[in-house]
Amino acid sequence: MRTVSTFRISTADAGTGAGGVAVAAAAALALVAGCGSGADEPTPHPTGDTSVTAEVGERFTLTVNENASTREHWFLADPEPDGAVVRSRGRHIESDSGDEPMPGSSSDLVFTFEATGKGRTRIVLTHCLATTTCPPDGRSQGPTAQPLSAPERVTYTVTVS
Repeated sequence: MRTVSTFRISTADAGTGAGGVAVAAAAALALVAGCGSGADEPTPHPTGDTSVTAEVGERFTLTVNENASTREHWFLADPEPDGAVVRSRGRHIESDSGDEPMPGSSSDLVFTFEATGKGRTRIVLTHCLATTTCPPDGRSQGPTAQPLSAPERVTYTVTVS
């Protein structure tokens, strides 16, 4: 499962403090729970939609499902997005089984970004599986003795106005 959501934050919460994290967590929870579409909640986009439109100061999330127990991971890949347009505000895991992840269960990995200036950039996520060649950080591929298949790369085009 892949989703994109956007939400506005007040200037007071725009820092990296707990307020911004609380807003991001609440927005992601609302998306996962399937709640209504109030003004402060994220706006979900179709899973296959890789276009994101945001306004300066808006935060948005990219949510992907992963299962570390099966060596399935997602990484923010190179090239990183243009920092003058979009900045990463971190990532966190939301367990499918509640507060504490259950061994072997999948979870949602939520990447949070903030639109920092007008323009267009790309965000690339790499999806690594046990059958793909991925280094521990998911960023670059080096030569291997026996190459496996290349990891899936999902590119989101972000336009900030």
